[in-house]
Amino acid sequence: MNLLLADSMHWDWLGNNIQRVFDLTLNHLYQGIIPVLVGTALSIPVARYASRRRAREDGAKTYRSGAHALVHGFGLLYTIPSIALFVLMPLILGTSIISPVNVLVTLTIYTMALMVRSGVDAFNAVPEHVVESSRALGYTPARAFFTVELPLALPVLFAGIRVATVANIAMVSVGAVIGVSSLGTLYRRTGA
Repeated sequence: MNLLLADSMHWDWLGNNIQRVFDLTLNHLYQGIIPVLVGTALSIPVARYASRRRAREDGAKTYRSGAHALVHGFGLLYTIPSIALFVLMPLILGTSIISPVNVLVTLTIYTMALMVRSGVDAFNAVPEHVVESSRALGYTPARAFFTVELPLALPVLFAGIRVATVANIAMVSVGAVIGVSSLGTLYRRTGA
């Protein structure tokens, strides 16, 4: 039994439509990757703010109420169904329902929802004594952040970026339901 079912694949259709598939793939990657880049850039300062607002009680790291609400507030954004947010975005942004901007903004919000929590975990993974040592050496807070904290937080940040990228690439297909061109367009296509 052929598990891949290659015999049932319509290779002639793919050959006739290779340029269309290539264009849709580029659209799909654009709509999936740009929100990851923008969302990550926006979530790093938010995550660092929340991670620095933790209070220490009995040696354990706990968050003050404002930082706790911030982290969980962003986490709640991820619970909103993507199709609902895709349809709501034109009302908020004043764009056309089939505008790719709706997908880009929605997926940026979802990226931030994932990356704020990952970023807080990443900055909490940086040993406090290392940050204090950099300050003792005379580093300004900005220099300590860019040369000490951020490089040490990158492994955990990259794990969050990986998850956000996979989620975004999958959700871009949902945008085809409202008419935004991506590889998801091929799912709803009835004929060649």
